[in-house]
Amino acid sequence: MKQLLILPLVAGVLVTGCAPKPGAEKNLAIDPSNMDTTVACGEDFYEYACGGWIKKNPLKPEYARYGSFDVLAENNQKQMRELIDELEKAENEPGSVAQKVGDLYKMGLDSVRLNKEGVSPISEALKNIASLDDKAAFASLVAQMHKEGSSPFFQLYVGADEKNSSMNIVNLYQGGMSMGDRDYYLSEDSANVKIRDAYKKYINKLFTLAGYSAEKAVAAEKNVMNIETALAKVAFSREETRNPLKNYNKMPMTDFLKQMNGFDWKSYFSALGLDSLNEINPNQLPFIKGMDALVGGLTSEEIRDYLIFKQINTASSYLSDDFVQARFDFYGKVLSGQQELKPRWKRSLSVTDGALGEALGEMYVAKYFPPEAKERMLKLVENLRISLGEHIDSLEWMSAETKAKAKEKLAAFYVKIGYPDKWRDYSGLTIDPKKSYWDNVREAAIFESDYMLSDVNKPVDKTRWLMSPQTVNAYYNPTTNEICFPAGILQPPFFYMDADDAVNYGGIGVVIGHEMTHGFDDQGRQYDKDGNLKDWWTAEDAKQFNLRADKLADQYSSIIVLDTVHANGRFTLGENIADHGGLRVSYTAFKNATKGQDLKPIDGFTPDQRFYLAYAGLWAQNIRDEEILRLTKIDPHSLGKWRVNAALRNLESFFQAFGITEKDPMYMKPEDRVTIW
Repeated sequence: MKQLLILPLVAGVLVTGCAPKPGAEKNLAIDPSNMDTTVACGEDFYEYACGGWIKKNPLKPEYARYGSFDVLAENNQKQMRELIDELEKAENEPGSVAQKVGDLYKMGLDSVRLNKEGVSPISEALKNIASLDDKAAFASLVAQMHKEGSSPFFQLYVGADEKNSSMNIVNLYQGGMSMGDRDYYLSEDSANVKIRDAYKKYINKLFTLAGYSAEKAVAAEKNVMNIETALAKVAFSREETRNPLKNYNKMPMTDFLKQMNGFDWKSYFSALGLDSLNEINPNQLPFIKGMDALVGGLTSEEIRDYLIFKQINTASSYLSDDFVQARFDFYGKVLSGQQELKPRWKRSLSVTDGALGEALGEMYVAKYFPPEAKERMLKLVENLRISLGEHIDSLEWMSAETKAKAKEKLAAFYVKIGYPDKWRDYSGLTIDPKKSYWDNVREAAIFESDYMLSDVNKPVDKTRWLMSPQTVNAYYNPTTNEICFPAGILQPPFFYMDADDAVNYGGIGVVIGHEMTHGFDDQGRQYDKDGNLKDWWTAEDAKQFNLRADKLADQYSSIIVLDTVHANGRFTLGENIADHGGLRVSYTAFKNATKGQDLKPIDGFTPDQRFYLAYAGLWAQNIRDEEILRLTKIDPHSLGKWRVNAALRNLESFFQAFGITEKDPMYMKPEDRVTIW
């Protein structure tokens, strides 16, 4: 629920054109067949660098977007499937991690049993909801549903107090809208109207599958839609949720309760075992107040219909095929443009990975992540840290006072690579094959919630990982000032053990620089070296930063992603700053690491060209129109094409590497470019 900031001095370079030079050394870390050299690099570098890959990797029906990340994720899935298959060949002791992993995975594959059970795994829960008729009982049920992975009305999480980052605090976050973003409910453009109509049909379908008559299903559908639309009307915009100060509202619990009179908060917190809370942080306080007032005005029937829908919707992926298909028809086909469900084994593996991530991760790294990879990554990170320090020192617009504090924050980065030093204990989680698949998934969610709730009023554990080792991603967490690179992403095309430095700095080097730069993007810069939300900038330096950030936001907002729909440069600003910083910082680190070396072209491409080709290759992808529109609405990252073309247009070293001039569409005049870090 708490958003992680997830995947930041130019030396002279050789001026060449787009075409590679003949002959020279070869290394397929840059595969020429992934390129489309019929497109001029100065016209559309993304197509030039990735056009061959795009043609070779048409969208599979199960994907709304398929790119380099997905290729690596698929490979990791196959490796984890092999690990699970090996577990099944042995006699696994009841209660062991092997038993839990193997049984949960097998339950997800058992279509015969799932279809035979139908709605029965949640029938008792639905009857329970239908029997409730008072505020205390509703609030206690909401608490239980939150523990089980559902999010009626709002969300709760335990995380660092952003102004006292060494201690955890209970946070409330806006939620309750099953389409995810408020604009799906409020926007009147034709695309959103069609999505809303499809969503209403989906709500109706779930009630019908659960045994409601046609008349009652229509009435329930209206109640659900009215409640979620009312929640959308008081919700923060996507841009507002990115403002740390606006989302920090810590107060004594007594003050919070005085402001609320619609929802039975005391019963809710008591059901979570949080009767003695002294303080709380309602992130989006106007939303929480609006939600509280909304609940106070609802009838019991309206609340019951809403909670029943949330229950069915949460469980639908773990029930019979008719529920799974109904969910996919809306979330997969309508929202994302997917044509087919992913194979059952992939879906089951994803559930197992979500429930027992570090258990699978321990097996994964033992087999697929050699110690030398971690050692090389540590060296890369240190080189990137030195480079970012040089960039900070060279900033003409920043004062010496702010530079000194920025360097202190950089030096304090907490680096996590590959896997945690201490593995998580899953002995408290029971996976029982005699129970339904949903019951076991629910137990795993409760186990995870209890793990989170156990942190209330305790110091923050900086050693804890927020991603499993097999995850193909990376993150920066501002409250712990940490950068994390799981083993899953430390594979080709991001990292090659046997490739030239140009490729690795253009790939994983930029990823490292990207995460480091998150510590200094429009959000991250508001946190100090200890992870506290604290202004450490002079007023003039903050002004100069914002001038440059605003210019970058405008650059991206001018991009048309599809038809007449523009990118949202303000919403994606943090990720765009990190992309720009990652490129600049990694390029400098590459030059520092290879200084004095006589680097030869490989496959006809100069080292600088290979750096930028490697970077572009990270974002090679095919994507459906529906997914373009969905991601433009909900994803703080720019689309892959623009993480290449829009980012590179600000870099003089890129223009020099490929001989791009003012005559080329990719070229941007120096006065229009943005340099922040």
